[in-house]
Amino acid sequence: MSTIKEMMNIKGRCALITGAAGGLGSVMADTLAELGADLILVDRPGTDYKIMVDLLRKQWNVQIWTYNCDLEEHNQRLELLELVKKNHAEISILINNAAFIGDSNLKGWAAPFEQQTVETWRRALEVNLTAPFHLCQVLSPLLKKSPGAVIINIGSIYGEYGPDWRLYEDTSMGNPAAYGASKGGLIQLTRWLTTTLAPSIRVNAISPGGIFRNQPDAFLKRYESRTPLARMGTEEDFRGAIAYLATDMSKYVSGHVLAVDGGWGIW
Repeated sequence: MSTIKEMMNIKGRCALITGAAGGLGSVMADTLAELGADLILVDRPGTDYKIMVDLLRKQWNVQIWTYNCDLEEHNQRLELLELVKKNHAEISILINNAAFIGDSNLKGWAAPFEQQTVETWRRALEVNLTAPFHLCQVLSPLLKKSPGAVIINIGSIYGEYGPDWRLYEDTSMGNPAAYGASKGGLIQLTRWLTTTLAPSIRVNAISPGGIFRNQPDAFLKRYESRTPLARMGTEEDFRGAIAYLATDMSKYVSGHVLAVDGGWGIW
């Protein structure tokens, strides 16, 4: 019989995280390094990993590799995948965390439905859905070589529920159709991969609620009143979820969408 401590130990396993230098990605990296995993960190060209990598190595004494890739670009994904296959014999954990989230200044994004553009729709689907499909497809042979192999896709409450437009009144924020559709697709891809890659690879997803990032006060108050735990999430709220799904703590869990949303979806 394994102890909880033994089940949480992933020393000797290797985790690839996309969007690794962002707020959520960096918490995931730190969590898995604490549990013993070596790391492959992937983020956009121009990313400076030095401070992050130095801290992780000093704190947890794990091996770390970094790769730059614009996941929106097919050819860059091909280059990334060739490098990973060349330099790494196996991968135990794949976390598809990178996301196209746009901003209020991006044309055709945070705009009324009639003004949302096909171009931004395609960009969002390329990063949020096509890239995870591509990485899962090419890296699954490496995952199959590893004990405890798992894929974790990062979805969203808006991949499961429609937007409450009252939250956005009198703000420049929006909720583009492409974001919800791409995240909904990623959640369904999780289910499809669950049966396709079984029994050698477990596939699960996390469905985050809104994360506090200095949103306007009007939005924040409405969001908090709409959420049973009465606050937005923080990156720290995801440590336990990642630790659970990435380790043998969840070794009989596959096809699950774990809501980390403060109870948002319960209403």
